[in-house]
Amino acid sequence: MDVTTDVLGPGYEAIELPLGEDAEGDVVATLVRRRRTDPSRRAVLYVHGFVDYFFQKHLADFYVERGFDFYALDLRKYGRSLRPHQTPNVVQSLSDYFPEIDEAVRIVREEDGHDVLLLNGHSTGGLVAALWADRVKGRGLVDGVFLNSPFVELNEPLVMRKLGAGLARALGRRFPKVKLPAGVSELYPRSIHRDHDGEWEFDLEWKPLLGFPVRAGWLAAVRRGQLRLHAGLGIDVPVLVMASERSVKPKPGVADLSSADAVLDVEHMARWAPRLGGHVTLVRIEGGLHDLVLSAEPVRERVFAELDRWMTGYLG
Repeated sequence: MDVTTDVLGPGYEAIELPLGEDAEGDVVATLVRRRRTDPSRRAVLYVHGFVDYFFQKHLADFYVERGFDFYALDLRKYGRSLRPHQTPNVVQSLSDYFPEIDEAVRIVREEDGHDVLLLNGHSTGGLVAALWADRVKGRGLVDGVFLNSPFVELNEPLVMRKLGAGLARALGRRFPKVKLPAGVSELYPRSIHRDHDGEWEFDLEWKPLLGFPVRAGWLAAVRRGQLRLHAGLGIDVPVLVMASERSVKPKPGVADLSSADAVLDVEHMARWAPRLGGHVTLVRIEGGLHDLVLSAEPVRERVFAELDRWMTGYLG
């Protein structure tokens, strides 16, 4: 494996995962690894969301302190894995991400010798993680799934969801890179970046305030994945879904940006959580942001307390 020191500094390693080629050329993913000083047989694999990458060192701290080695994937065409010849985020199907998850899990279990694996996905990464976990059910590859504000539905009124999804499907087949008039408001990333209204440091090249364009092929892939989930998955391990208590439409001057989900509709998460599998726990977090672990300190402490309680009960 090609192992180097990660951009996060000492204690973090980056492992490049070659994934062959697609229509744009060479494709790679990047597995970030932080291991405990003492050997551990337990691990967690984190999968990020849209216009995102792994930078949440305090999340790694949480898991390492509880006896888990920590791993995070920067998926193809995101963050550490984005190459100059590539269009950010573009895929034809969410299953395009399965090879890097497969390889990451192989490294975690076979190369690094872990017996217990928790899969942790955020937002779009939560949808991808759920679909992957359903695909590998019965194989004993994962022991639990934690979904942080998963992207289980488009955050638009019903009519707009149908029209937008239909347009994405029609364009995605022939013109997958066409930009759609959709995206995440810059107010949310501004509310969390320390140079603006937040407390977190992240690379604005990899997670720009204005985001990346939403492409027709990507949105069509997301919608197919969501409808697959709506039809019912069969994840055969315990699943924890966490979401904020409230959503808010981002507008300049709205104070709720610091205490609600400004990206997705949390009621969608509550509605579709039971379709993930037969053993699902739903926890709502008062004051939580879209990425719950980036919430204000008292709120994220509750997030970690709820996660710790669930892990203790289901992973030992």
